Amino acid sequence: MEENLAAFARTHDPDRFLCALFAPPPRRDALFALIAYNHELARAREAASTPLLALIRLQWWRDALAEAAQGAPPRRHQVAGPLHAAIIAGRLDPDELTAMADAREAEAAEDGIPSRAAFESYLRASAGGFALTAGRLLGAAPALLPALQAAGAAYGAAGVLRSTALLAAAGRCLLPADALAAAGLDPAAAIAQPDAPALRPVVAQLAAEALQRAETAGRALRGGLGGAVAAGLPLVLARRDLARLARGAPLPARRGLGDRLAVSLAGLRGRL
Repeated sequence: MEENLAAFARTHDPDRFLCALFAPPPRRDALFALIAYNHELARAREAASTPLLALIRLQWWRDALAEAAQGAPPRRHQVAGPLHAAIIAGRLDPDELTAMADAREAEAAEDGIPSRAAFESYLRASAGGFALTAGRLLGAAPALLPALQAAGAAYGAAGVLRSTALLAAAGRCLLPADALAAAGLDPAAAIAQPDAPALRPVVAQLAAEALQRAETAGRALRGGLGGAVAAGLPLVLARRDLARLARGAPLPARRGLGDRLAVSLAGLRGRL
């Protein structure tokens, strides 16, 4: 089961898969299940032809979590089965997993994300919720969990900002409307012209703001995660991506050797 989940995670979320390799082996199966579950949540809107269908997909996962919490048999699904096992074993908290599903409803909102505050809340609950749950799974000290959540949110911000054009191609925009409005834009304009010169300063500013939060989180976590370092390793990639985006530099479509080496070095050292 772990081997299948590992392959799933490697295919669909290679960043977090690489980070997971630095987790203690007894915890990796649950961490792979968490990665796979997070991917399924991200797919809810990507794979749905309408926002309503995305919400139905998210509800399916909430129902599966509730059944696991009640001790009901697992659903027949490649990811739901291992996720159910991790919940039954006490490795993953169904309430935290449900909060991750709730956060993804912002991606299905007809009017997009209205403000920077809403954008940050979405990131803290989605990618930040992943990092929080991973940290708890790996035994991070409770005092470090808020910083881990902030680190995860920074990684989520980098993911949204580096995917602006891909999201636009799918008719979607996750940039906060107030940041767009300050540049004389709206979500429809960002979708129609994702490479417009007026959009670049918006992305750069949001990246600079997220980078500041990433650096604050990194200082709080430096040297303190120990065996839970895998939960914080996505921050290494977030800082690299956000620094480039803040400078207006293009990001490659695929991770390069430098990114992988940076993660591996931090994982081997056990320090962010």
